[in-house]
Amino acid sequence: MSKKPIETKMRGETAYQRIKEEIIAGHLLPGSRVRETDLAERLNTSRTPVRDALRRLEADGLITHQPHVGAVITKLDQQSIIELYSMREVLEGTAARDAAIHASSVEIEDLREILEYERKHGDTPAAAAQINRTFHSALYQAAHNRFLVKTLESLSTAMLLLGPTTLGLGFRSATAREEHEGIVDAISARDSAAAEAAARKHIRNAQKARLSMNRAREVGGQFSQTK
Repeated sequence: MSKKPIETKMRGETAYQRIKEEIIAGHLLPGSRVRETDLAERLNTSRTPVRDALRRLEADGLITHQPHVGAVITKLDQQSIIELYSMREVLEGTAARDAAIHASSVEIEDLREILEYERKHGDTPAAAAQINRTFHSALYQAAHNRFLVKTLESLSTAMLLLGPTTLGLGFRSATAREEHEGIVDAISARDSAAAEAAARKHIRNAQKARLSMNRAREVGGQFSQTK
């Protein structure tokens, strides 16, 4: 069997992951145009794997084709953001509740270790965002519900469209760590109701920070346009 189809598939997978990383890092912002040639040059690859990657990203909902514009990073309106966080609040609350019931002592210790790592190394927005994703992924797994994990992972893909992390806001990083600790404390105490309440509060606060960040960006953009 020829190695070429396998190599092409691998290059497409690499391009797919790297473009997703650029979205996560905020280098490709919602609403920005995406050009095959620019991406191929930036990723130092041919246009074929980039084209394959863009098809996958479109299937994921991360890329949208706009008339007379072409491919752009999908931009969520405020109502979509509210709906996304509303669903996330329900699902994350359920995950925390189930983790309080089903998580093993090893899984709880792992969550504690992530918190400790977050305290020591989450001093930049990029690091805090990466550790935050690790924490929430571990929380999902600790719930021991495969269908819930699958749904939350799908929701996490949509979260990439929100743009730069809110953990870059001065107040948010510290309060998010405190909220994580509250969730783990409740799970460790096997208090399912408290764990669910703590997780729901965490997501509501994240939503408030997101809406505040978006509002500041919109006002700043309007101001710069009027100058």
